[in-house]
Amino acid sequence: MFIPKANRIAVFTYLFKEGVLVVKKDTISNSHPQIVGPTNLEVLCLVKSLESRGFVRITFSWQYNYCYLTAEGLEYLREYLALPADTLPATHKKTESRGPAGGGGRDEEGGKFSGDGRPAFRGSGDREYRGRDGEGGGGGGGFGRGGGN
Repeated sequence: MFIPKANRIAVFTYLFKEGVLVVKKDTISNSHPQIVGPTNLEVLCLVKSLESRGFVRITFSWQYNYCYLTAEGLEYLREYLALPADTLPATHKKTESRGPAGGGGRDEEGGKFSGDGRPAFRGSGDREYRGRDGEGGGGGGGFGRGGGN
């Protein structure tokens, strides 16, 4: 399929900038949702061509192609688009890791897991409430109906 050079460059630029690309298996759509210019069919054909040459890896699920740029594809697009060697896609850039004060980690002290590796919610906090023998004031046992007395 003949694809105009402007559309090819638009797709390659987006793929290099993001590092990933999502293409719906829809050959009728007039445009791609994220890329201005090419039709969805043109993007689909370009991605299939890149996959056959080993420049992208495609995962297909629920009528969508999820395309991931490989190391060879990174070099090819860098050469095709005449970009400097220090330019990287968004998926290859290192993000600054949060320090211990940043929060969000589950293995922190007081997080989901307690010190002995068991989940913190499994403590004996409500065992007295659900006791069967009447100790702890719970009275009636399980989760079903009736008191059982």
